[in-house]
Amino acid sequence: MKTIAQIAKELFGDSHPCACGGGHEICLKCAVCRAHEPDRIYNERDGLASTIDATVLKAQATDIEVKELCSVANKYQTASVCINSHFIELAGKLLAGNPVTCTVINFPLGAGSSEAILAEACAVIKAGISELDMVQNLPALLDEDYNEAQESIALVAEQCIAQSVLLKVILETCYLDREQIIISCLIAKKAGAHFVKTSTGFGTAGATAENIALMRETVGPKLGVKASGGVRTREQALLMIDSGASRIGASAVKEILEV
Repeated sequence: MKTIAQIAKELFGDSHPCACGGGHEICLKCAVCRAHEPDRIYNERDGLASTIDATVLKAQATDIEVKELCSVANKYQTASVCINSHFIELAGKLLAGNPVTCTVINFPLGAGSSEAILAEACAVIKAGISELDMVQNLPALLDEDYNEAQESIALVAEQCIAQSVLLKVILETCYLDREQIIISCLIAKKAGAHFVKTSTGFGTAGATAENIALMRETVGPKLGVKASGGVRTREQALLMIDSGASRIGASAVKEILEV
């Protein structure tokens, strides 16, 4: 079984040691060096609510459900409310700056072209979001077209960085093996993402503690790791955090936060 460092060297060539603590060990020459940025790891002093992206992404979601979710998010002061782009304007009116508004692109299939993904990113950034969760280009990744997979993220990352929007890249781990998860994390980090994320919640499986631990080991402390898909209880959320997650995507906000 290849180590993370071996996979990184095969992808990007040998380089001087990294300064950010990732399991890749070599410098990835990332679009943005985050070595001197604060760690994106869970701080117990901030509380569990600070990790929660309160989420409703189902196709049949309504204004009423989004309003209810925003009310709950405001009450508990979650990190964000994550909604489909149709609801950006509504969520923006209901949230008081914290939580912030998050939306998704290339979602849920991860099968858009780089051009389509970029156009969607520009549209939602213009609409006023603060955080953006994009599904990576899964066909490119699975076909081992790593240049295309990286470019899809890099184009969006450039726009997000320019507009101070936080970018999370959804790997959809249920369709990937261990090495593909590592490669996906490395590509996302090199391209300029702020977070890597497990799942859309629409695949064949959601977050697992094992995958969270692997993702954290790969990217190191400077990137966030988000667990999403199937996290419905406080116990599950705490397990994900113990495994290395710093964000939790969940619709069951009350079930997780009410003690």
